[in-house]
Amino acid sequence: MKRTDRVGAIIRILSQHPNKVYSLSYFCDLFGAAKSSVSEDVAAARDLLERMELGRIETIAGAKGGIRFISKISRKDADMLLKELKERLSEGNRILGGGFFYTSDLMFDSNLVQGAAQIFADYFLDKGADCVATIETKGIPVALMTSHMLNLPLVVVRRESKVSEGSTVSINYISGSSDRIQKMSLSKRAVTPGSKAIIIDDFMRAGGSVRGVQDILAEFDVETVGIGVLIASKKPEKKKVENVFPLIYMGEVDEETKTFDLAINSDVFR
Repeated sequence: MKRTDRVGAIIRILSQHPNKVYSLSYFCDLFGAAKSSVSEDVAAARDLLERMELGRIETIAGAKGGIRFISKISRKDADMLLKELKERLSEGNRILGGGFFYTSDLMFDSNLVQGAAQIFADYFLDKGADCVATIETKGIPVALMTSHMLNLPLVVVRRESKVSEGSTVSINYISGSSDRIQKMSLSKRAVTPGSKAIIIDDFMRAGGSVRGVQDILAEFDVETVGIGVLIASKKPEKKKVENVFPLIYMGEVDEETKTFDLAINSDVFR
């Protein structure tokens, strides 16, 4: 294979499996090339990715070391993504009765979800998490994509226990949107006791659901090391959880005029 072919293949393989460590021997065997040649190929791939602001290739030292790709969204692309998200959220026909907000089309838009997941993955990269957790259902796409970017398993907390989940742990929590007592459950096989988790969700008003996920993870001695949501309501100001990283802030909704304020979280660009 020509060097350009090998460099292209390296970028393709690494970018399809972010955060997964590959040994140089893997590529030597794949290409039938010497380690010195593969090392030069990796250097060329690293330089290209950094110049194009598409991510970076890191070298992991040690017997089990190798190289891995860290996905990163450029500031320009992140800005474009959040402006598009804000613009689409601003459509007045999204306001439903009871002050609810229609976002299903956005939460299942693969391009928006992938970009948001890249932002979350970059922000939470150094938290030392062992898994990504969310509660069904609309938060699943962005949580799944974030877990893929971080090469971590996804844990889905159910609102109702399923027979297919096996033995479960259930708790009651107070919904932040309706102040009603609701129930959520998690399979005992879903997480490893003593591990760390990042919680990712689509929308947060008062934080009741997120707090519930945090509490049920604590039942397994799982520490929450980060919380990310696509959209966070500014009201109420006092949330049931702290240190939340939202992408978009939403002001109070006026059902009569169907107006509301949206603001991009400036911390995204720090």
